[in-house]
Amino acid sequence: MRVPRLVGRLVGALAGLLALAVVLTGCGTAGGDSGKPSGASGAPSTADRVEPLTPAPTPRLPVSVRSADGRDVTIGGADRIVPLSGSLSEIVFSLGLGHRVVARDITATFEQARRLPVVTRAHDVSAESVLSLRPTLVLAETTTGPAEAIGQIRAAGVPLVVLDPAKKLGDVGTRIDKVAAALGVPAAGAELRERAESRIEAVRQGVPHGKKPRVAFLYLRGSASVYLLGGAGSGADSLIEAAGGVDAGVDSGLKKDFTPITSEALAKAAPDVILVMSKGLDSVGGVDGLLRIPGVGQTPAGLDRRIASVDDGVLLNFGPRTDAVLKSLVEQIHKGGA
Repeated sequence: MRVPRLVGRLVGALAGLLALAVVLTGCGTAGGDSGKPSGASGAPSTADRVEPLTPAPTPRLPVSVRSADGRDVTIGGADRIVPLSGSLSEIVFSLGLGHRVVARDITATFEQARRLPVVTRAHDVSAESVLSLRPTLVLAETTTGPAEAIGQIRAAGVPLVVLDPAKKLGDVGTRIDKVAAALGVPAAGAELRERAESRIEAVRQGVPHGKKPRVAFLYLRGSASVYLLGGAGSGADSLIEAAGGVDAGVDSGLKKDFTPITSEALAKAAPDVILVMSKGLDSVGGVDGLLRIPGVGQTPAGLDRRIASVDDGVLLNFGPRTDAVLKSLVEQIHKGGA
């Protein structure tokens, strides 16, 4: 599931630490869920599926596009597509071209992709696995790696298009347009973009007015002892703001996307609500385990057990399902009249 799905977005001085956390995103939890979020049901179950356009468009190829790494790439066929992130898979399937996808990244966990072979080990791409499926197009992100694997795929003559990862709500339409252009279905891209953006706007219109709850996004991987507080550029800051909240990390002065959790930082952030990814919450033993992390239980959110939880595989994707994420977040952070 994001990340979260989250994954590939945590950069800067914490890169080494975050790499370990990302590897463990899909691993087992450190303990059972000993407590459900108080007053929060998490993202709706419909988020486990994508909604493809119908009828499915027919790619008009060849096309040439500019890859985010500065290369011009010519795509001659889209019969066997390999998207190397859950976010990219979501867009391809939503465009109605899921029947052309032959593999998935470990973060593509929605129902329609679940039976596809996984071509990543932890979160590293296996070039051998990708090439064994004879792809006609590979989609990647600038954070996809290792670089050697990307080089091997390109050296084999497979068209590979790199896209910038999405980091904010405003990236939804741009990402859809770029994927649609690479697949030779720009009209379908325009249709999907309009659908996604109109649904997001509809959710935003329903955001309650009044006091804005302070929301802190915590990135948790208990089995690796990774506990991070989101700040400017985490991705969650854009969602929290759109949901009618105040990002407590940003408001407390955090300039980096992620900073290790300390009691002092949490006290300064003073969140009314804590936002987590569902697997991250499980990895620390549920709400009870979360509240045992130093400083968490002493925040207003901790004292009131106000925890919002969204599935890892959709939270930070910024794609066709982001309206469902935003709707869930609005419902969770405003429940109880905060």
